[in-house]
Parts: sequence; structure tokens; C-alpha cells
Amino acid sequence: MALLDWIILGSTLLFIVAYGVWKTRGNSNVDDYVRGGDNIKWWTIGLSVMATQASAITFLSTPGQAFNDGMGFVQFYFGLPLAMIFICLVFIPIYKKLKVYTAYEMLEGRFDLKTRTLTALLFLIQRGLAAGITIFAPSIILSAVLGWDLRTLNVIIGILVIIYTVSGGTKAVSVTQKQQMFIIMLGMFFAFFFIMGALPTDLSFGKALKIAGANNKLNILDFSFDTNNRYTFWSGITGGFFLALAYFGTDQSQVQRYLSGRSVRESQLGLIFNGVFKIPMQFFILLVGTMVFVFYQYNSSPLNFNPAATEAVLQSDYANDYQALENDHKELEKEKRMAQHSFSAALELKEYNAIEQAKQDIVKINEKEKANRATAKTLISKADDTVETNDKDYVFIHFILNNLPMGLIGLLLAVILSAAMSSTASELNALGTITALDLYKRSIKKEESQEHYVKATKVFTLVWGIIAIIIANVANLFDNLIQLVNIIGSIFYGNVLGIFLLAFFFKYVKGNAVFVAAIVTQVIVIIGWYFDWMSYLWLNAFGCLLVILLAFITQIFDNFLGNSTAIDE
Repeated sequence: MALLDWIILGSTLLFIVAYGVWKTRGNSNVDDYVRGGDNIKWWTIGLSVMATQASAITFLSTPGQAFNDGMGFVQFYFGLPLAMIFICLVFIPIYKKLKVYTAYEMLEGRFDLKTRTLTALLFLIQRGLAAGITIFAPSIILSAVLGWDLRTLNVIIGILVIIYTVSGGTKAVSVTQKQQMFIIMLGMFFAFFFIMGALPTDLSFGKALKIAGANNKLNILDFSFDTNNRYTFWSGITGGFFLALAYFGTDQSQVQRYLSGRSVRESQLGLIFNGVFKIPMQFFILLVGTMVFVFYQYNSSPLNFNPAATEAVLQSDYANDYQALENDHKELEKEKRMAQHSFSAALELKEYNAIEQAKQDIVKINEKEKANRATAKTLISKADDTVETNDKDYVFIHFILNNLPMGLIGLLLAVILSAAMSSTASELNALGTITALDLYKRSIKKEESQEHYVKATKVFTLVWGIIAIIIANVANLFDNLIQLVNIIGSIFYGNVLGIFLLAFFFKYVKGNAVFVAAIVTQVIVIIGWYFDWMSYLWLNAFGCLLVILLAFITQIFDNFLGNSTAIDE
């Protein structure tokens, strides 16, 4: 990295931290600290909601997802607009009417203290794990690519977030996320236009899309009913709907964003903003990844994008085998460039047979390349089974560092770290609030001053920041980071959503039945995930419907026993 990149990166991160501390100095009561004084405008809410969800994982993993598997991942978000409408009509008016500080505060009034506490604990477990992953995700990739120390990076990101989150609470998170979203989208637009400018001069955007389409990267919609297929239209519109409903409706890291709105309307407009722009944003990020794929059709790429993996195998007994694969990979790249030029020429001449033949040649070459990459991963595993062979999350950062001009590299690294900070800040803010208000204030220190609870919230936020850093230092990469975060959420969110739906719509069910049903459901969902009963997206709908069903059965059983006891007496 050049000096200019370091200046852009450092000044961007320091500005965000300083701005957050300065804008929110003087918060002395719980209302200001937890709900931002109830005066945040809708566009700030909308950007804050988007920034909370758009972690560094989004900007590292999503382009790699498109590079490897195409743009079908966008189907994951198809249920989100429907969820936003439902939350605007049901959740927000209830939360605002009750003037709650946390989403789980409402559950005590509807059910009982133990149900509120259990739901808060489920949130703390899953969001605490996710907070560690959002720090770990950019750290492990930047450390592998740049040679920076992993633990040092975890600590730096964690400390930067802790400073302004502890200092300013909800308002600090919201006001800094506006700046972060601006930096994030600016960086992604620059990256996209640079990719287009770096393609051959005779290759228009339309031709680039046709090249991507020839390699099945533009297969956006899948209407199959296979529940083992992670991303289909149906899994997105159902499983994605339940996940979005649970995440935005019951997860305190999001609820806290729109509880800070000055009115019901401001909060609703903020969520509608997210519902309108979230899918186009994800589509654009996937499109960037698809264009990176097209870029590497004409430019050299490594056999494995994780430099640590390549270094490990080249220092092992399998070095000669790997180098032979690399030589074959280079030959395939020459063939690929020739095939792409033939395809482009056939498109110009509009010769159908020539176009189809060139398509087939491109697909065959890319299939051979894919097979070589799979063999390379096998060799890497044999050389060192502790090294991450799945390199999806390294594709975009490799492109950034090896192809972007000076200055833009610093900006894109600032994008990644800003995204990590924005999502982690929301999570720590929510974790500290839930611990202080749903557990500490409700069950330990019930009658204290406003200043006491503000201090307690700051202390718990700090503690959760330290825990997140510790989790980041012991975490391991999964198949794909963006999937890992969604898997963690899917294990817990369906159950929590079901509890809230029972609270809103099913007055027949009481607290004891819900408490028992929630515990049993969580155990069953974890077992189902472990034994891979279904794609993780379906766990959201499964958990939600299961807890409602079990709660009804338990309530009927309780009523039967109660009536039997009354008759005996």
C-alpha cells in the first residue's frame, strides 16, 4: 500500500470515531443514550438500518459469492420488502405506543418475566457470536492478504468501535452510520467503474453481461422447490421473509435503530427506505462480483485467492504438484482469453452458430479451471489442514489490492473497515442495552437513578466489546462468511419471532406455555441444523411455526390439567 492509501484509510476511520464522539457528547439519561432522544429523522434511520445489516462481510463475501456461484444469492432478500411492510403495520405502532426501550420489554407485560429474560438471553447468545464474527471477518482476510497480525487487527477494530459506541450510545451509532454508508457506496461505485474501464476497449457493458451469462453467472431466479437448495425464489420469499421479519422486528440491534425515530411515521419511513433500496444495493454488489469474474476472463488470476493457502502448499511436499496445476492454470487462461475474443467477435457479427460454439468453448474452459481449483484445494488441505482452502471471501480483496490504483485501494479498505465498525457498533449498542435494561435493571438493580443506568449500559457495552474481540480471536472461517452470520441468525431468529407473534396475535397462549415451547423449539432447531434437515433459510420458518404449535399444545395441556384439578377439588 502506498502512503496515500494509508492516509485515506487512517483519516477516514479517525474521522468516523471523532465525529461520533463529538456529535453525541453530553448524553446523561437513558432516553437520550438508548433511544437517541427520540428525534432521529427517517433518512438517518433508513441509512442506519442498512448500515447495521451491511457489515464488512457483505462487501467481502458477496462479490466472491457472485464470482463463484453467480447472482442467485439476491433471492435471499426477496422476502425483505414484505417483512418491512408487516413490521411497519404491526411492530412499530405497538413498540411506539408502549414506549419501550427494548423489544423484549413488551414480552413481560404480555407473558411474564421469565419469558422476557429467556428471549433476551437468546438474543444475547446469537448476537454476541455475530458481533465477534463481524470483527473477525475483515480481520482474517486483511491479515492474510496484507500480512497484518490477525489479533492486532481484531483489537484495533474492536477498540475503535467501543470508543464512540460507549461514548454516545444509539445516537452515536446512527449519526456515524450515515457517514459510513456514504463511504461504502462511494467505494463500491468507484470499484465498479474501474472494472468497466479495465476491460478490453471493445467490450461494452452489454457484452460483459453476455459473457457473464454464458458462464451461468446471471441466473438470478430459481423456482425449484428443492429445500436443500439454499437460494431459490421460494426460500427467499418465505425463509427470507421470516428471517427479515425476525431480524428487523425482534433483533434489538435493528429495533433500537427505529425506536429512535421522532414519530411512528418517521420510523416507518426509515424501514420503507430500507425495503426499497436494500435489494438494489445487494444486486449492485453482486453485479460488482460478476464484473470481477468478467475481468478475470481477460486477466491473470491466482489458482487460489487465499495467499496464506498458496504459501502453505508451496512450502510442503506437494509443491511440485501444485506448481504443475499452476502451469496448467496459466495455459487455460490463455485459451480462455482467446475464447472470449472469439465470443465477442461472434456477437459483433451476430452469427448464431459461432456465438453458440464460442459459448460452449468458454464453458468447457471454465469447467476445467473449476476442476483445477478444486484439485488445488485438495492439495492445500493435504499440505496443511488448518489453512482455509475456500477462497470465496478473498476474491474481492485480491482484486482490490492487485488491480486498483493508488488512493482507491485505501478507500476500499476504508469501506471494508467502516462496514465492520457500523454493524459491530449496532450490535454492541444493542447487547449493552439488553443486558442493562432487560437483565440488570429488571432483576438486579430495580430502583436506581437515570445516571446509574446510563453508566451501567456503558459498562455492559464495553464488556460486550471485549467479549466480541475475544470471540473474534478464536473464530474460524466457515464455507462463506456471509452465510455463517445468516446461519447463526437462522438458528435463533425463527424461535424468537414465533414468541413475538404469539404475543401480538394469540391471546389464548400464556407465559408458561410460551416459555416451555421456546426452550423445546430451540433444542429441536439446533438439532435440525446440526443434522442438516433442511437449508438454513428454512429454519426461520420452521422455528417460528414450531414454537407457535408447541405453545398451543402446551397451553391446551395446561388448561386440561387445570380443569382436571378443579374438578378433583
